[in-house]
Amino acid sequence: MTKTDFIKQTLPVAEKNIDHTLQLIQEDCTIPFIARYRKDRTGNLDEIQIEQISKLSKQYDEIVKRKESILKSIEEQDALTAELQSKIEASFDLQYLEDLYLPYKKKKKTKADTARALGLEPLAKIIMAQNASDISGTASRYLSENVTSEEEALQGARDIIAEWMNEHLFIRKQLRRLFQYKAEISSKVVKSKRDEEAAQKFSQYFDWKEGLSRIPSHRLLAMLRAEAEGFIKFGIDIDKDEAVQIIEKAILKSNNECSAQIKLAAKDAYKRLLEPAISNEVLQEAKLKADTKAIEVFAENLRQLLLASPLGEKRILAIDPGYRTGCKVVCLDEKGDLLHNENIYPHAPQNETGTAMKKIRSMVNAYNIEAISIGNGTASRETEFFIKKIAFDRPLQVFVVSEAGASVYSASK
Repeated sequence: MTKTDFIKQTLPVAEKNIDHTLQLIQEDCTIPFIARYRKDRTGNLDEIQIEQISKLSKQYDEIVKRKESILKSIEEQDALTAELQSKIEASFDLQYLEDLYLPYKKKKKTKADTARALGLEPLAKIIMAQNASDISGTASRYLSENVTSEEEALQGARDIIAEWMNEHLFIRKQLRRLFQYKAEISSKVVKSKRDEEAAQKFSQYFDWKEGLSRIPSHRLLAMLRAEAEGFIKFGIDIDKDEAVQIIEKAILKSNNECSAQIKLAAKDAYKRLLEPAISNEVLQEAKLKADTKAIEVFAENLRQLLLASPLGEKRILAIDPGYRTGCKVVCLDEKGDLLHNENIYPHAPQNETGTAMKKIRSMVNAYNIEAISIGNGTASRETEFFIKKIAFDRPLQVFVVSEAGASVYSASK
């Protein structure tokens, strides 16, 4: 899959526009520059779409880099099969890639590693086959100086089976789905911090429980903040019996002594391996969504603030300066609604200064303009000098707007 194909899966944008945008980003063009001055190449994409393309491009590069690292690691272990390589190369789901890599990931010595070192992996395979009728007698054949009883042998085999369950792709997928739809987040106050003044703003979370899929973003972030400051402890819970049943359903195919061992291993796998890992995954995913929502709310509030008229309810004449294409002029009423728009050409190459002055005076008088706003950029200074030359019938405030703010002065006849 190419980078363009990866981006098209998320954004309904023409392939050529994605390619041109990626090329401009590669040339170190900024997003505002691309959105404003390269519309002909991007197909009039706005800043949000261009930013999404940039983010997806980085995400694609990260996935490709991770795939290369995974393939190299597995190959160094002489465990890379053609089928596994094909699955890794075809996938662009980072979570699925990590699940594929899990059995080969270097980790600290586990209980399963210890059991394998004691020669108990064949016993684990016999149990998983679920054909043996006398499992205690089978386990007795694996006794040694370090494994002194059948129960020790069976425990070691169960440790190995639990690790296999933890690495089972289908089980992990089903448990993730269970957590995503049915998990509850609950919190309890840290008793030693209950009466602290700083803790009182989080008092509603001293004893709280709510579905993780339904919790508002602001509440989740508040709980995370309270936990980080040490005022509460929280956890993510689901019906453990339902989770264990998912594991058993994926593995069990008989009802004998082996199945009893598998059921014990399933409980251990869930409690010791699967629940901590998947609950953490789901929490991180929920936090990411909450962060995104919080940013969206902040952005919308900031947008409304920035769009609010700095002058209050006044009639404005706004000018977007330019040379060859002229200066674009709009007249807005007290509510920001458009009253009039046209182009004037006071600068080279047209140099229609006199005509432009008459049009500005006419618009100021016709629409009772109270202030003039001049955009900063190409021909901004020349447009400001041009406005200063015009004799108006009454005082007007003139704003020259820039990224740093606005300079203001009064223009009159």
